[in-house]
Amino acid sequence: MRNTVKLTTAVLAAGALTFGLTACGSEDSSSSASSDTSGPLVVAASPVPHAEILNYVKDNLAKKAGLDLEVKEFTDYVTPNTATEDGSVGANYFQNQPYLDDFNKKNGTHIVPVVTVHLEPLGLYSNKVKSAAALKSGATIAVPNDSVNEARALKLLDANGIITLKDGVGNDATPADITKNPKNLKFKELEAAQTPRSLDDVDAAVVNGNYAIEADLSPAKDALVLESAKDNPYGNFLAVKEGAEDDPRVKKLAELLTSAEVKKFIEDKYEGSVIASF
Repeated sequence: MRNTVKLTTAVLAAGALTFGLTACGSEDSSSSASSDTSGPLVVAASPVPHAEILNYVKDNLAKKAGLDLEVKEFTDYVTPNTATEDGSVGANYFQNQPYLDDFNKKNGTHIVPVVTVHLEPLGLYSNKVKSAAALKSGATIAVPNDSVNEARALKLLDANGIITLKDGVGNDATPADITKNPKNLKFKELEAAQTPRSLDDVDAAVVNGNYAIEADLSPAKDALVLESAKDNPYGNFLAVKEGAEDDPRVKKLAELLTSAEVKKFIEDKYEGSVIASF
């Protein structure tokens, strides 16, 4: 039986509150990182594909490698980092570098990447049209409301000629940075997890790869437009609190996550909707 824990909203809220209460009195990042490496390594992860990949490692590779691995599933993009910061978990696996940089800056956290594992291409989906060109004038597009993923969504639309962003705009792009909007598109900002659920209410939605897969969407087949994997900065990685990079359990997991066995698992299971980055 898999040792996977799905957390309820109440537990997530409690975790966030715990972080809020402890952050004010936190010690410096290196001294506060847990020094106990004798127990299982608890890793916070989004359910799909991160927890699935971790559970493959747990079920097939970890025992032989001498790694005691526990996987905790989180459905939001905040609690995995706050839980890693306050020591509730030893590592997390759900995010990319631009998101982490923004999160650390805004929250005063000290999370660092260990190893990049995969890319989930961001895509534009619709239940109402069959192509991006078929979007009508004044159509509403749902986009993630966190700053990095919203910018990423807008850059996807820009790269496909749907809108034009001003030159040089980076990971802070918002709809205010659109210089050309030929179809007078409107944008509805939602929590990233809500974007696939909005497809019956909007004309199209830009959805993160993990949430697309959870909603039974195939990025490789169903997306109207999809991010290119070439030179893509949004690879997802294993991350820890600064100071825990040398934890032998973390090093062992990093090796397993970038093994030939995991690469084959990703290729066979996700058929191009998730792409190994190693």
